[in-house]
Amino acid sequence: MTPAVDREVIVAGAGPAGIATAVALSARVPGLTSRILCLDKASFPRDKPCGGGLTGHAHAALAVLGLPIRVPRVACGEGRIVYGHRTRDVALGRPVDIVRRREFDADLVEQARARGIEIATGEGLASFEVDARAGLVRIVTSAGRRLTTRVLVGADGAGSRVRRTLAVDDRPPLRLFQAEVEAPAALAPTIAGRMIYDFSLMTRGLRGYLWLFPAPDGRINVGAMHTPTRKVSGAEIEGLLREGLRPYGVALPDGARGWPAWRYRASASISAPHLLCVGDAAGIDALTGEGIAVGLEQGPIAAAAIATALTSGDFAFAGYTAAVRRAVVGRELALDDRLASLLYARHGFSVWLSLMLFDRRMQELYAARVSGSEVLADRKTALLGALGRHAFAAPARLAMLRLG
Repeated sequence: MTPAVDREVIVAGAGPAGIATAVALSARVPGLTSRILCLDKASFPRDKPCGGGLTGHAHAALAVLGLPIRVPRVACGEGRIVYGHRTRDVALGRPVDIVRRREFDADLVEQARARGIEIATGEGLASFEVDARAGLVRIVTSAGRRLTTRVLVGADGAGSRVRRTLAVDDRPPLRLFQAEVEAPAALAPTIAGRMIYDFSLMTRGLRGYLWLFPAPDGRINVGAMHTPTRKVSGAEIEGLLREGLRPYGVALPDGARGWPAWRYRASASISAPHLLCVGDAAGIDALTGEGIAVGLEQGPIAAAAIATALTSGDFAFAGYTAAVRRAVVGRELALDDRLASLLYARHGFSVWLSLMLFDRRMQELYAARVSGSEVLADRKTALLGALGRHAFAAPARLAMLRLG
């Protein structure tokens, strides 16, 4: 006889990935709604360092989930790539909306609650143990509650306890630093409706980029992402961010908030009996650092696997990792992991940066991907064509790059 549990499903984390999983599961199995519990150590609204960009894939995922965007946002119809004095503007077929995660995440929590999903805030996952004999997971919350569940979903970010148990990846994490500041008046025409990705700091040791995104209320969201192919301390990354912002007339009076983020790896398992990882706990986009769309897209995949397990009684989740890998989100993440290994390599980044700066077709393909109208991982012929063109054009492009 199967023992009773306190909740059929407990989701650790009430960010976009956790809410997407709970909402998708509730929609798939409406009778299960009252048997789902989301835990989050934070109380909402809470600050979450992030660029805050909702791409076309994020919009599509929200539409599937039936979750409207009800918070202030700034539409960006153009992206600008910068390297030294070189700039390239690329139009987006569908604007990327920039939101504040503090507001966006809190509203998703409220929308989930309105659907009857129980969300306990200020109470996170403190510890858990899988009881294979009983076929359940025993958890202890940070409030001291002891609960049992058939499925524990790790949606608790880079510090996920579930991820730690699965030993998903032994690579060091990305490092990101972010702040929101007042936009200087002189910068307003440049940043209006435009996201800036500045790679100039790669010559100073950063293996990533600096971003400047327009935020609601006339402010700007700024930050830097570093891939640890070069050893750079947090203080050095923040120093490089300050240096990179100076030409834009932007200062960081209170500094920037830093955090680690795991990169998605297609070969890594993100599940185990009774356990699943989604969102940041499963790994974000290694090329761009995007995590919102990733979590929103993975939620329904996790929900489908959970619904099947509850019906069949098989909680091994043996096919979940492969299901994520086969999905659009998994294919795109795997491609970006490969591209990041080239662009952010310790040496030779200029070869791939020159492709990005000077190949207009490559820019258009990536813009379509960001807009949500293209699955770049499925455009192998076009990507190979870009590489073929670059093989002939690289010497001239590298010369132009050196001229700055």
